[in-house]
Amino acid sequence: MTIFEKLKTPSQGEAISFVKGKPIVPDHPIIPFIRGDGTGVDIWPATQSVLDKAIEKAYGNRRKIEWFKIYAGDEACDLYGTYQYLPKDTLEAIRTYGIAIKGPLTTPIGGGIRSLNVALRQIFDLYSCVRPCRYFQGTPSPHKKPQDLEVIVYRENTEDIYMGIEWEADDPECIKLINQLNNEVIPASKKLKDRKIPIGSSIGIKPVSKTGSQRHIRRAINHALSLKGNKRHVTLVHKGNIMKFTEGAFRDWGYELATTEFRNVCVTERESWILENAEKNPGITNEENASLIDPGYSSLTNDKKELICKEVNSVIQTIGISHGKGKWKEMVMVDDRIADSIFQQIQTRPQEYSILATLNLNGDYISDAAAAIVGGLGMAPGANIGDSAAIFEATHGTAPKHAGLDRINPGSVILSGVMMLEYLGWTEAAELITNGLSKSISDHKVTYDLARLMEPPAEPLSCSDFAKSIVERF
Repeated sequence: MTIFEKLKTPSQGEAISFVKGKPIVPDHPIIPFIRGDGTGVDIWPATQSVLDKAIEKAYGNRRKIEWFKIYAGDEACDLYGTYQYLPKDTLEAIRTYGIAIKGPLTTPIGGGIRSLNVALRQIFDLYSCVRPCRYFQGTPSPHKKPQDLEVIVYRENTEDIYMGIEWEADDPECIKLINQLNNEVIPASKKLKDRKIPIGSSIGIKPVSKTGSQRHIRRAINHALSLKGNKRHVTLVHKGNIMKFTEGAFRDWGYELATTEFRNVCVTERESWILENAEKNPGITNEENASLIDPGYSSLTNDKKELICKEVNSVIQTIGISHGKGKWKEMVMVDDRIADSIFQQIQTRPQEYSILATLNLNGDYISDAAAAIVGGLGMAPGANIGDSAAIFEATHGTAPKHAGLDRINPGSVILSGVMMLEYLGWTEAAELITNGLSKSISDHKVTYDLARLMEPPAEPLSCSDFAKSIVERF
């Protein structure tokens, strides 16, 4: 049994364990929760009541969560001492019980931790941040057809710029590093030619690994396999046209994974074009097919034309039987898009996308942009998932000026709780909450942030009354 400094282990319930990255869930699991700073004092009680009542309605006495309060952020400092934003007790509790849920946490001032959220992701190697963005009928939105957007952003959590390897401009180590790069490393590379880092620059390093990229994309593809129809679709989002060896490699490693490990259940967009052309015209030549999949084919050099023809022939020979005759239409489609174009396409062509697999920084931007389309961060859940732990969380800030007023929207944490229930396999309880939330919004029974934007404006509910309204509409 785990010994804690200031926490008391629950007397009932069992720990969740993991086998090959999947949770083994007892009927009475112990799940740690972090109330959160600021409005967490209002949001968490509302969330817990909704989760408990949904589980009770769905399963009676057969299933129940044993909640275990742990501490992080300002509340942890009150109990454990100054700058103890992330005490050892909290880390050990998550390590022991596997799954946790938390409200919003403040960014510490001092104490050596840049971000508690980032720290938790890195400590437990929670490499995939999962953020679904879907529309609930009646939610105010700046878009004419927000219902067309239903995407899940898979944001890589542990690499990229967010790894935090950077130096200030006046740091002696930074100055030394710039000199070494300018005088030795860059001149030694033919690819970099005569480039130089300006003296007086701050420096950040952007690591992107094959292992990190593929384990993340693997989880996204596996998620897509659980979906149906045109939602069986993973888009690799990158800026590989500029950052060819980091973001471009992320794209390439994603395609490699799809066409090797997932060969029997995946088709790439380009492969689908080749197969569809052959299906529509069984007598089509490789050259004719090549000209259809590459509009600039006629102006290419002979060497490039030959490469595309070889690609066409390879696809027909290797997967023509296994994926042809329309079989590919039932498989997971894997394609890629440049990051900046995705910002436009989730607004102009949202129905064409399902799962967006991204690196860390791009995923942060894109998930917030998608959330804005369907009603804002107040309705945006999030999960951080690894092979031996998972933490579900609010995606918004602490909003301390609203703390204790019982007026804030608890939707983000409630929907994160829905994600947690789905992760546990308790889908019946998850569906009750989704239905109740949807009906409450369509009935204009919402908190002030949504009520004031409705036409005509609705009478706002308190945070706790919104939770009751959801339960009443199970």
